[in-house]
Parts: sequence; structure tokens; C-alpha cells
Amino acid sequence: MQLTVPPRAPHQTFLYSPLATDLDALDAHVAFIGMPFGNAYEPHAVSNDQSRAPDAVRAVTDRVCRSLERYDFDVGGPIYDGRALKVVDVGNVAFDIHDHHGHFDRAEAAIRKILAAGAMPVTVGGDHGIPIPILRALDGEGPVTLIQIDAHIDWRDHVNGVRDGLSSPIRRASEMSHIGEIYQIGIRAQGSARPEEVEAARAYGAHIIPAFEVHDAGIDAIIDRIPDGGRYYLTIDADGMDPSVMPAVEGPAPGGLTFHQARKLIHALVRKGRLLGMDIVEITPSSDLNNITSIVAGRLIVNLIGAAVRAGYFDAPPA
Repeated sequence: MQLTVPPRAPHQTFLYSPLATDLDALDAHVAFIGMPFGNAYEPHAVSNDQSRAPDAVRAVTDRVCRSLERYDFDVGGPIYDGRALKVVDVGNVAFDIHDHHGHFDRAEAAIRKILAAGAMPVTVGGDHGIPIPILRALDGEGPVTLIQIDAHIDWRDHVNGVRDGLSSPIRRASEMSHIGEIYQIGIRAQGSARPEEVEAARAYGAHIIPAFEVHDAGIDAIIDRIPDGGRYYLTIDADGMDPSVMPAVEGPAPGGLTFHQARKLIHALVRKGRLLGMDIVEITPSSDLNNITSIVAGRLIVNLIGAAVRAGYFDAPPA
């Protein structure tokens, strides 16, 4: 079975990039990939609103970027800085109706091929289970410092016997030998965590940084706590952002991060060391307002690419 398939969207690719579903012949600096499906806790959740998010983000490309040659004030010039950057869209990880759990195996295989090609994976989910196969594929990149923007710590061992669902990605990450320090930024309100999950996170040494600490101390103080010179991976749950910024989520909670704070964190991680990739998950397109949640997701990705270009990430040709 092919690992990825073409998207179904008015804009078939993100940022007007070429479609490249043959991952064995991939030639790219950046690869945009959709992972629509996770491992559901209940039958009705196998296909949910979040599975439409990758195509929803593609569909607002012309609001994220009107044209690639135009000046983008978020990054200080045209997004690609006038360079011959190879950005491709590899489509969505294929789903087999007869093998729901095989989606994560295909997702991991796809990320491994993207990394082998020397490209940076930028992923849109899907629910928050999808970082699990991505992080597994980073086993040759360690030690990896995991940075999470989220309202919830996602440390459940299992829900209904499912161990790699949306409530468990950080718990699973903590079990991977190549994952080092974990920073959980924007935590607030209630999620699936009980006192025992919080205790497990603290026992690991996870840095749990509530949203209100970010607002009170400032995002620069939080950035300063992350060691320089690391290899980082960033996972963004849309509900980690304030609902005024990204309203289309299943679990909105007031007091989340602002676009400015998230943007500044992305630029700082790019400068601090090596940002290996990023995912954005948990967008529910049917509850969006004027597509703003999908647009914000696209703009965060643009800031990652624009900052990485200017930091020299792609000066060498892809592998």
C-alpha cells in the first residue's frame, strides 16, 4: 500500500508546493505531510472532524500566503528569502479501512523516508496521537528535546486500552530512549490527567509550565529555560493556543498562548539549535470562524520555514 495519497482540497498542496507522493524519490528541504487519523478510543471516533484538518489548512493557502514572492513581515522578506528552496507536499498518510492501527506504521515509515531524504517534516493532524509515530522515527536524531504547546499534559498510559491515543503522546515519548528533556508549555484547566499522571510527569522531570506562568513571566523567560544547542521537536496542540486565536478545537480553555508567543518560541528554537520538525494537531474545521484556526496553523508553519531558511538550515542540498 502506498504510504501517502494526494489530498482532497481546493488547494491540493500547501504553499503552492509540488505534490510528491513518491517518497522513495523525494528531493526536498521541507516536506508538508498530513496525518488525518489517530487510534480512536471509541468506534465513532475513527473518522472525526480533526481528520479533515490537513486539507483544511491546505485550503487556506491563499490566506496564509498570497504569493511566494511577496514581502512577509513575520519573517523579514519573502518566505524563502529568494533562495531555491525545495518545499513539497507529500499528501496524506493513507488509511486502510481494514487496518485502522496500521495508520501509525505508515506514518512512521513516511517520516523515516522524509528524514532519509534530508528534509524537515512539517505535519498537520489529526488528533494528538500522531506525534507518537513521528517521534519514533526520530530515533536516529537524539537526544531530542521535546517542546509541547498544549492545554493538557497528555500523560495517560492508556484510555480504554488504547496506549497511543490522543491522551498519551507525551507519556509514550517519555519511554523513548532518544527523547531527553520535555517542556510542556501552556498547560491549564482540566484534561484527561489525574493526580497520578501529573506525578508521573514530574517524576520523569518534565517541565510543566502553566499558561499563566507564560503570561506573568513572559515568553522570553520561558525560552531562556530551554538549553541552547539542542535538537528540538515541537508539537502544537491547537487548544494550547488561546481560543481567541485558534477557536476550532474540541477542548477550548481560556488563557492560552497568543500567536505572538508561539511565533517567538518557534523563531527562538530555530536559533537556539536545530529544530527537527513540527506538528500542529487537534483542529476541528467544522467549528472554525472565518477559517482563522487553519490560517493561524499555516502562519506558524510559514514562520518555521522562514526562520529556518534565514538560519541557514537549507544551505546544503537535500540528502
